[in-house]
Amino acid sequence: MTTANPLPIQLGAEQKSAPVMIYTTSGISWGEVVVKEHIRVSTWLRTNAAPEVVCLYNARTLVTTTAADTPRPMKFLELHIHTDQILAFHLVPPAHDPVDYDPAEPNKKMEPVALMFGAFRADGVIRMSNLMSLARHVEVTRETFLPVYDAEIFCPSLPSIGLIRTPYVLIRQSTSLFGTKSA
Repeated sequence: MTTANPLPIQLGAEQKSAPVMIYTTSGISWGEVVVKEHIRVSTWLRTNAAPEVVCLYNARTLVTTTAADTPRPMKFLELHIHTDQILAFHLVPPAHDPVDYDPAEPNKKMEPVALMFGAFRADGVIRMSNLMSLARHVEVTRETFLPVYDAEIFCPSLPSIGLIRTPYVLIRQSTSLFGTKSA
């Protein structure tokens, strides 16, 4: 789901572009973002450098609120999405950043979770204290975007979109349903 078109803008000396996917209540969009060279794009929305509006270049948008079995993406040279409308955000696979935690850190566990946001579902794991349950973690965590690792994302109402596998996705906590997968 990447674009082969050149960016419609010139990158500055300390800028880079990266392919990302953004999920909103109306669907999924993908394209290139431009950020400062030192920014880790996968965690960008969790930082003080997060913008109020994300600009996607060479963007495609697939509306998931349509009745069509195989909707076609709409194309945009630029697409501006207010950050408060973003339900989930990740790099377009196979692009990825190194993990953002120490795997040897004591007293932490990876807890399986199923999340529903908009028309999408993500099955993955979240990193939390060994002493917490999923219910307690959701209750006390105050981050706007929760990191979910080894995620499989799909749209139950539009299976033709397929399965998207990503090692890291940020999901807005306040607009998500959290569940444990049933056997």
